[in-house]
Amino acid sequence: MLGAACPAYSSSEEAVTTPTKETTAMYGLIGKIKTLPGQRDALISILIAGVSGMPGCLSYVVAQDSTDADAIWITEVWESKESHKASLTLPSVQQAISKGRPLMAGFGERFETIPVGGQGIHV
Repeated sequence: MLGAACPAYSSSEEAVTTPTKETTAMYGLIGKIKTLPGQRDALISILIAGVSGMPGCLSYVVAQDSTDADAIWITEVWESKESHKASLTLPSVQQAISKGRPLMAGFGERFETIPVGGQGIHV
């Protein structure tokens, strides 16, 4: 869910995993959120603190845009597209969305990806 938080893994010995016919492809999202002027830090706090422990979430990163003081980027990796969709129904995610929505001016670019592995992704 673009806008929720989950624990990330940080082992330096994680292997790159490429999906095969026997495995389900991971699901990734990268998206930009524009905030109302001066509300970026408040929205970041809501997104990071508002939810945690979402089943199927492998990585969730909230980052400040380096060129726009009112924009953030969310990068997510999920076990599957279905686990992402299911996260949107969690009460904690719904509360974070409700609390954060008034601080948002809109959404920018949004990309769906198929992560195959790397540092920070434990599969």
